[in-house]
Amino acid sequence: MIESLVPAGSSYAGEIDLLVNMILWIVGFWFVLCEVVFFWLIFRFRKKEGVPGQYISGEEKSQKRWITIPHVLVLVCDIFILVGAIWVWYDIKQDLPPAQAEVRIISQQWAWTFVHEGADGEMGTADDITTINELTVQVDTLYHYKLESLDVIHDFSVPVWRLKQDAIPGRLITGWFEPTLTGSFDIQCAELCGVGHALMGGTVHVKNAADYASWVAENSTMSLASAATPHAGGE
Repeated sequence: MIESLVPAGSSYAGEIDLLVNMILWIVGFWFVLCEVVFFWLIFRFRKKEGVPGQYISGEEKSQKRWITIPHVLVLVCDIFILVGAIWVWYDIKQDLPPAQAEVRIISQQWAWTFVHEGADGEMGTADDITTINELTVQVDTLYHYKLESLDVIHDFSVPVWRLKQDAIPGRLITGWFEPTLTGSFDIQCAELCGVGHALMGGTVHVKNAADYASWVAENSTMSLASAATPHAGGE
């Protein structure tokens, strides 16, 4: 259902969609049932001429069962939701599979800075590629991201990946994603972070292996050339 509105573009998007759909159907079932019973009771016990109103204390067993039985059934449904939530949380937030690549994500009012591995495949070297508000990754590649904030709390959100992670000042947060769908998709800040919050968007470009290799080769060269250029006023 969710995928019909927002494509599922990561390896764990389906798990999150399944959990959300399960909650939707369980909660939706009880909502519809309660409304049907509610309006049926209104109709069944509506005011009638010559029929006195009744005082319901709720102490009789025949009356209590209208609360007790639905309560127990709702608790059983809650168990299914809780188990599903823990399973998805562990798989995405607690288990960190081995990385094939890495990217740094730096948030600040009101922009995203991304640091990509260059042609050498290592972070922290001269050919690292730095971009503003544009993240470029390779499809079917498992990435570890290092997320940080330079000022206030932000939230790195990529709806197509079903990824949403707070960036907290003073903390370096490690997480992962594996894109499974090529194309260009929205990046959002999902935490109110000041007057420019609404403008703090970005784009993630998911490329196939050949296009990504070309992008890395071109931008690594530019990074090396920039690093080799003397600063103004230097010798």
